[in-house]
Amino acid sequence: MSETTNTIVSETSHRNWIRLRTLVLLRWWAIAGQFCALLVAQHLLDLSLEFGLCYFVVGVSVITNIVASFIFPENKRLTEGETLLFVLFDMLQLGLLLYLTGGLHNPFSILIVGPVTVSASALNARSTFFLGLCAVVITTFLARFHISLTDQDGRVLGMPDIFVFGNWIAIVIAVVFLGVYAGRLVSEMRAMSEALQATQMALAREQKLTDLGGVVAAAAHELGTPLATIKLTSSELAEELSENDELREDALLIKEQADRCRDILRSMGRAGKDDLHLRRAPLTALIEEAAEPHLERGKDLLFNESAESRDLGAQPIIPRRPEIIHGLRNLIQNAVDFSQARVWVDSDWTEEFVTIRIMDDGKGYPSHLLGRIGEPFVRQRMQPADRQRPEYEGMGLGLFIAKTLLERSGAELSFANGPDALSTHPDFAERKGAYVEVTWRRERLEEDPWAGRKSLGSNRPIEA
Repeated sequence: MSETTNTIVSETSHRNWIRLRTLVLLRWWAIAGQFCALLVAQHLLDLSLEFGLCYFVVGVSVITNIVASFIFPENKRLTEGETLLFVLFDMLQLGLLLYLTGGLHNPFSILIVGPVTVSASALNARSTFFLGLCAVVITTFLARFHISLTDQDGRVLGMPDIFVFGNWIAIVIAVVFLGVYAGRLVSEMRAMSEALQATQMALAREQKLTDLGGVVAAAAHELGTPLATIKLTSSELAEELSENDELREDALLIKEQADRCRDILRSMGRAGKDDLHLRRAPLTALIEEAAEPHLERGKDLLFNESAESRDLGAQPIIPRRPEIIHGLRNLIQNAVDFSQARVWVDSDWTEEFVTIRIMDDGKGYPSHLLGRIGEPFVRQRMQPADRQRPEYEGMGLGLFIAKTLLERSGAELSFANGPDALSTHPDFAERKGAYVEVTWRRERLEEDPWAGRKSLGSNRPIEA
């Protein structure tokens, strides 16, 4: 899973996010707004401006848009550097237009924060910081140097210096706040999107393995009788052909190959057949299946059932859904990774609830991250001596996937550390590490309590 995650993150970090067509359309809207503002200032407000230069600056944007539209294909996606240059050009064009129309005395000066917001949404932090710094420099320059707004009578239209200073402060704060806000929001959205994509990949992989396992299990089950018949018949033929060595060897060869077919089917495991008997399993069998990949990793995995649950009778028969198996497997893997020597997996059921508790004897979750467990890409820097796995630095993606998959099945998860969760159980003092509790309402998890105790009918072929 870590390799898959790294691949996703690597591909995403080098992806060209923004289409040229998108920025061109945004620029056309900006050009239309600038033309309208100039026409209103010239014909309705009768302002005395350098309209020739203003229209020239806007015309440069028109020319660059036309060139970009004809030279590049509509589906072209810009690289990081190309997007930075595109947005920087728009910022400089707007700054020059503001210089010609009163600087910070122009109420449209607040629009200088627009390119910074676009940058925070599309570019990395370094590019956003650079554009934010450029916006602050341009705003500071416009506060001191600009061509004044005047009317037809030559009167200068402007604000008191205190208001100009306040306008400068407001723009600087807006640049910083909107840049950080938009960048943080988009970063979390991307992280969540990548994590959900990894979750879907994990679920699809688990579904494929389950289906593949069932095919082999079905083959082993369905071919068991004919292979036994071939073996029995070949043994009888070998006895009857004892006087003919050549034919007897052929009969023994048939028997040997039948045994070989049986062994091959067994060795291939129990991958996804649509055998109806394998679509459901007792709760403890499902837990052991989820934990199986981690049984031989040098840690003791102890499976326990509560005495109260056993007194209630037979344990729940629940569906072998890939999201449940994979979610539990991720939680058990996390416990094994960070345990010292032992991991406990306790199961408990009542008439209303089914509960699984996973505990270990490691150092537990960092206390300051307990409230954020289950979020994707939560980094916790650890000293090399504190790591349970070499070269491992957790990002929280495994727990996010487990939490997402199990909640999809109707479970509720809670995370704690052993001393906090088991303080009322002195017998559990050894369980001092991480504590995870997964709880389902029984009627939701066990859709039909009698499903495992009645006839299931004929197996159905697997649908592609």
